[in-house]
Amino acid sequence: MTLTNSELAFVLGRLLLGINFLGHGLVRIPKLGAFRAGLVKQFAATWLPTTLVELFATVLPFLEFGIGLLLVLGLFTRPVLTLGMFLLMALVFGSSQQENWDAVGTQMVYGIFFILLLRHAEHNRYCLDARPGV
Repeated sequence: MTLTNSELAFVLGRLLLGINFLGHGLVRIPKLGAFRAGLVKQFAATWLPTTLVELFATVLPFLEFGIGLLLVLGLFTRPVLTLGMFLLMALVFGSSQQENWDAVGTQMVYGIFFILLLRHAEHNRYCLDARPGV
């Protein structure tokens, strides 16, 4: 199958973002306790309840891993891109509470990447979404 430039751009972008999120999850899951403790410490000066920060910090690496894996596979691409946007909204909100504007800027770039992929999802090829019955 020959890919158009738009299809190739989408596949490469999907893989790039997927590998990025997969990598985030892969490095954080094995050291989940330390990751959670670090986030709790970072958010200690905010109004966010420690229990909420601990819960988010526990779930975040698994969400990153899952989003990354599904993007690499090209499975449930549209819903996964949507989930990724909601995750980024939560991250931007949290970073804003810390007044960590550098992190917010980085997260906004990720958001733009998700938006562009979502906007061009019809170009998704070399993916499990393309299987009959999916």
